[in-house]
Amino acid sequence: MGRIGYFFLYLCLAIVAVFQIFPIIWLFMFSLKDNQEIFSGSPFALPSEFRWENYAKVWEGGIGLYFWNSIWITGIAIILTVLLASMATFVITRMQWKLSKLVLGLFMVGLMIPIHSAIIPLFSMFLNVNLIDNPWSIVITYTAYNLPITMMILLGFYYTLPREIEEAAIIDGCSVHRMFFRIILPMTTPVMSTTVIINMIYNWNEFVFVNTFISSDKFKTLTVGIQNFIGQYMTDWGAIGATLIISVLPILLAFLFFSNKVVEGISSSAVKG
Repeated sequence: MGRIGYFFLYLCLAIVAVFQIFPIIWLFMFSLKDNQEIFSGSPFALPSEFRWENYAKVWEGGIGLYFWNSIWITGIAIILTVLLASMATFVITRMQWKLSKLVLGLFMVGLMIPIHSAIIPLFSMFLNVNLIDNPWSIVITYTAYNLPITMMILLGFYYTLPREIEEAAIIDGCSVHRMFFRIILPMTTPVMSTTVIINMIYNWNEFVFVNTFISSDKFKTLTVGIQNFIGQYMTDWGAIGATLIISVLPILLAFLFFSNKVVEGISSSAVKG
């Protein structure tokens, strides 16, 4: 490809980048306006006055609690999902037993179950065990729903790990549990980084389960807590914009710092698979 070809390639990539970044910039400018400026002025105009008080308003309005709930619920669900998926993938791919293919198929069936079809059965189950309006119902649901996709990403990597490493560890007297946690798990760090980011994006942005299972403000996450700024007679749109910026920021920072790990994990899994 000549210089002209590279010029048009980079030009197209620059245009795509602008289209992707512009909504975030627009939302940030939106969050610095008040209702009068939002509805009376041009939607693409800069704020006449930067109203940073919108951010202070949403933080004082309880967004800090919702932010913390999103952090710890997302974090615990990610740890459980990645750990359980790694264990299950290790057992299915590295151990010889008759029902391994059947068990793998049962896990993969979870990919075909729509979220909305499971809401009523899950609500009934959690109601029977007194987990309605309890954050652990959200953690359990996130973990269960993300297991299939996490295992699917891990499978290609696990299938081609050299068995000589495991055989050498067993000859040296290493137990299965120690081999998994000290040898196999560290070797899968690149692909685990990919699963962490994917799980984080899903858990952080999820709305339906939290809105269905949680009713107390003290347990709500950011995606549901934003509704508190929508009133019956008046809605503070600037505050909503500030809330959206706060909710998007962790995802952007995570992908910014771990994007190389994500690409490395996906490519290594694809090549090895």
